[in-house]
Amino acid sequence: MRIVHEQGGTRRPLATTVDRAESMLEQSRGLMFRGSIPDDYGLVFPFDDAGRRFIHMLFVRFPIDVVWVADDVVQDVATMHPWRSFGWATADTVLELPAGAADGVDEGDRVLVEA
Repeated sequence: MRIVHEQGGTRRPLATTVDRAESMLEQSRGLMFRGSIPDDYGLVFPFDDAGRRFIHMLFVRFPIDVVWVADDVVQDVATMHPWRSFGWATADTVLELPAGAADGVDEGDRVLVEA
């Protein structure tokens, strides 16, 4: 599985080592309590439908990029800082990536989670 950014006819991988947080427990935990993540890592939060999705950084020890996606279209992108950041946007998929991995990803771009 990988996460791919499409923009202007070009494709680039954002993450090639990808986990899915599907259960409520996995989604609640997210990246909390981990010491770090690899540079090519992504955590995907899939939801059944688009809704307001809230992300917090309590107990996350390192900065991350968060991408909110609805129907494969980026709704918002934010770099979040350890322990003190929170954000929300409407999405049916939320992606957590290492800080800097989403550089160049903008609202309206396409981001796909490929099997």
